[in-house]
Amino acid sequence: MSFDDRTILLVEDNEDDAFIFSRAYRMAKLPHPVQVTTDGKEALDYLLGEGGYADRAKHPLPFLVFLDLKLPLKPGHEVLQAIRAEPALADVSVVVLTSSAEARDVTRAQEHGALAFLVKPPTAQHLAAAVSAVRAQLETPGSVLAKIPGDLFATTFSGVRGQG
Repeated sequence: MSFDDRTILLVEDNEDDAFIFSRAYRMAKLPHPVQVTTDGKEALDYLLGEGGYADRAKHPLPFLVFLDLKLPLKPGHEVLQAIRAEPALADVSVVVLTSSAEARDVTRAQEHGALAFLVKPPTAQHLAAAVSAVRAQLETPGSVLAKIPGDLFATTFSGVRGQG
């Protein structure tokens, strides 16, 4: 499987935010298929291949997860912590994509192994630039997410698992 064929998982409960993400994704012209889950429990079921997500041909393991923090059934921080506790998910990169810019959320995301923390941008154009920058980071590990527009709150973390 080529890098371009690998799947991205968006974990987002807000339909408007999911729509903006899909629009931004199209604008960024990225080739990866995108799967969407709408709560923390569903995201973990998908990632672990459980329940309705057992068929990996239909629901392939993603290489990248965009994770909201404020989710029903299981909050995003708990999802991130569960991902990092599961050896089978060690190569999955997680970017927190949330409306929160609180320092404690950034710190917790870093402590639990997120690749980056991105506050939801105000426009699809900004989000498209951010998504493209994340993809570039994953294609060239060790590079910096420098292409994220400077007016967005974005933090990247070094030494993070799941960049391969």
